[in-house]
Amino acid sequence: MEHILGKGWQIMPAGGATGEAYQAKYEDQTLFLKRNSSPFLAVLSAEGIVPKLLWTKRLGNGDVITAQKWLNGRELKASEMNNDAVGRLLGRIHGSSELLDMLKRLGKKPLTPELIIDEIETNIQSEQECPPKIKEAVSYLKMQKNVIHHDKKVVCHCDVNHNNWMVSETNELFLIDWDGAMIADPALDLGLLLYWYIPRDNWAQWLSVYGVELTVDLQRRMHWYIVAQTIQSVFWHGQRKQNAEKEYWYNFLKQILRESYYIN
Repeated sequence: MEHILGKGWQIMPAGGATGEAYQAKYEDQTLFLKRNSSPFLAVLSAEGIVPKLLWTKRLGNGDVITAQKWLNGRELKASEMNNDAVGRLLGRIHGSSELLDMLKRLGKKPLTPELIIDEIETNIQSEQECPPKIKEAVSYLKMQKNVIHHDKKVVCHCDVNHNNWMVSETNELFLIDWDGAMIADPALDLGLLLYWYIPRDNWAQWLSVYGVELTVDLQRRMHWYIVAQTIQSVFWHGQRKQNAEKEYWYNFLKQILRESYYIN
């Protein structure tokens, strides 16, 4: 990284799952650098969804380095996900034709219920034993996959965890870490966010700020996607031998499966 920026820059790892993110400092300048970010980043920056993209450089080995304005701020707390600003920003993201067009140009295909079920069944085949509630959940997904069909696909972040929402010192809100973005039913993001963070009595109000009504159809779709995502969380933690986390998500799966009897 030093040869890109020149002498005098102090470069430090900035965390992240890939280990490809860095903080660079020189006098009063601070940059967020990342190796091989998606071209999608430019549109996200133009839309004001992530901190401003300053420049992009391609290296001789084919790697691409991006530099963004360093955000002096903090992650949202779980209790702050009920804020209107979160609903408004997610509504703007899901409603953006520019973001959708860019992902399509990058070759992204819509994530369908059938593809999700196929991925889950592949994970099951790699397991020595499939717990009974996982089998019950997969049966539910298969039974309901045609009921929750939804024509409108949008750009979904797919990991709207509170740790990915950043608020600046000037109270600007951003949603970061877009490496897993997909074209999908907006209920994929909505289900995760509402089930994790928003009290059930506040769902209708939160969704009105986002820009839709809480219908039975939306409830069915959100429930379907949160069941699917929870199964995948059980497998993800199990593969990493994180037994406490695996048990947490398995218990959460049992809890949300009980809802299927009165939603559908």
